[in-house]
Amino acid sequence: MRAPDMQKLDAFVGQLVGDLGASVTACLVVLGDQLGLYKAMADGAALSAAELAARTGVKERYLREWLSAQAAAGYVDYDEGKDRFSLNPEQAMAFAEEGSPAFFAGAFEIVQSMWLDEPRIAEAFRTGRGFGWHEHDKCLFRGTERFFRPGYNANLVESWIPALEGVREKLERGAVVADVGCGHGASTVLMAQAFPKSRFYGFDYHGPSIERAKQAAAAAGVEDRITFQKATAKDFEEQQYDLVTMFDCLHDMGDPVGAGRHIKDTLAEDGSWMIVEPFAHDRLKDNLNPVGRVFYGASTMICTPASLSQEVGLGLGAQAGEVRLRKVALDAGFSRFRRATETPFNMVFEVRP
Repeated sequence: MRAPDMQKLDAFVGQLVGDLGASVTACLVVLGDQLGLYKAMADGAALSAAELAARTGVKERYLREWLSAQAAAGYVDYDEGKDRFSLNPEQAMAFAEEGSPAFFAGAFEIVQSMWLDEPRIAEAFRTGRGFGWHEHDKCLFRGTERFFRPGYNANLVESWIPALEGVREKLERGAVVADVGCGHGASTVLMAQAFPKSRFYGFDYHGPSIERAKQAAAAAGVEDRITFQKATAKDFEEQQYDLVTMFDCLHDMGDPVGAGRHIKDTLAEDGSWMIVEPFAHDRLKDNLNPVGRVFYGASTMICTPASLSQEVGLGLGAQAGEVRLRKVALDAGFSRFRRATETPFNMVFEVRP
């Protein structure tokens, strides 16, 4: 056995303690979210465990322990003199306000699904077989919508679509749009609300997600402008679309080149394909950072197994990077590919015939 450097070992153990605490706290975030505890504290009032129990109907003794753990994590504030807990405005935006651009509770549901599905992913590691998106626990689908929706709310209409050549003007006049891999329809509904003269089609191979998307469209009052259908990226309804969008899903597909070819066949002559993908550099060493850590982890447990469960099984992964994504588009027959804009979490590409 090699002798360790004790100072490095101490530092590494300290890192592991922090990671262990984060893992435990992630479970408590899901618990607090599902029980409505954060929303009950959203007004910022300083509350005792008993007062929060009165607001929520949850038992005081459990709440005392939960609040203490949240305070230790820095997820709620604690006033020792008053023995009260509260959410500051920043914590409320992250955990209690679903419409905020910083809402994060959904992300922890995604992590929950990783733990629930870990035994089956371990089997996929041993056999080499994939594990389809539809095979995951349903908390993954709900968490994905809740995690990505704030980013779409903050960026899609205000900056991503305007970054595409002439697309906003088309949508304002009235265009036909396909949202491929639409999931629960958050992106589709948002576009339909912003561009009432356009017609939208949402496609996803996951039937329960399509049903949830229909409900979301009805609740938003845009069901007359959206048609949701169960279909894959290689067989969705062919017509002349002015815009085809894919939000954080191309890398999950087994045959993204085949999907691209189908998209090219369905695009109008001057149409555009907008690809939104997780932010990534092209070299591994440049992705070894906190954002890359999250995306590589999700890719290991969700994205790569999903791709390997399908025909071709290209396995791009959530950190594919621009060079590999460009190759997919060019191999599909497109001639123009450019990065239109980006955020710390996403890259937005415009692809044209």
